[in-house]
Amino acid sequence: MDIISLAKGGTMTGRSVYHLDLNDTIIEGAAVALLPGDPGRVSEIANTAPIERAREIANKREYRSWLGYIGQTPVLVTSTGIGGPSASIAIDELAQLGVRTFLRVGTTGAIQADVNVGDVVVTTGAVRMDGASTHYAPIEYPAVAHHDVVAALLCAARELAVPARPGVTCSCDTFYPGQERYDSFTGYVPRRFQGITEEWRKLHVLNYEMEAATLLTLTSAMGLRGGCAAGVIVNRTRSEAITKADLELGEGNAVRVAALAVSYLI
Repeated sequence: MDIISLAKGGTMTGRSVYHLDLNDTIIEGAAVALLPGDPGRVSEIANTAPIERAREIANKREYRSWLGYIGQTPVLVTSTGIGGPSASIAIDELAQLGVRTFLRVGTTGAIQADVNVGDVVVTTGAVRMDGASTHYAPIEYPAVAHHDVVAALLCAARELAVPARPGVTCSCDTFYPGQERYDSFTGYVPRRFQGITEEWRKLHVLNYEMEAATLLTLTSAMGLRGGCAAGVIVNRTRSEAITKADLELGEGNAVRVAALAVSYLI
């Protein structure tokens, strides 16, 4: 449904979206969006070169949006919250406003021994262990990244001398049982997930995260461009502990790579 609402400043617009509190005037025709999960990362990403002159344009629920520019081209940075359901709302509503390229930027835990903290996983395809994507396409439909976005991310990583690992990601709706974590409240992982991490390793899956499958399914099914860059903040073959230094390294590398990739995509 096209919800008409008052834009900021009190003027009426032709099209606005409810959850993001955005409209087609305030985004200034932006066709590319960077999508972190965490609202707290939005301002940092929006002020990462080559993006400049950024300002906040909306902040509602888990959805915080800033608008910046590369040259004269507007670029959106909008947080999606954690997981597929909230991400699907952000993607759908941004597409309604004219965004055509979506690049998720976040953090991840690696499950292959040769993927290091600080590496950036460039997702080429995702295991669909989410639920939201099945509301847009049947489970047989592949969750694949657009080749333009993959190429832009790999070029940006090379230019910045950041180690990048293209490959398959596993997306889960849950952080604890779906990723076979035993440090939850109960310490119990249901039988369907017990041993699943080793199976993904055997199948050459690189990492776990929570939004890529939703983003890649939706963008492919809608005929849009989608991709995902995730900075490795822990390698679970060695440790489950995330340190502040590792978080800053992995997150920082992913943000720099994703921001530069946008300059190729526009």
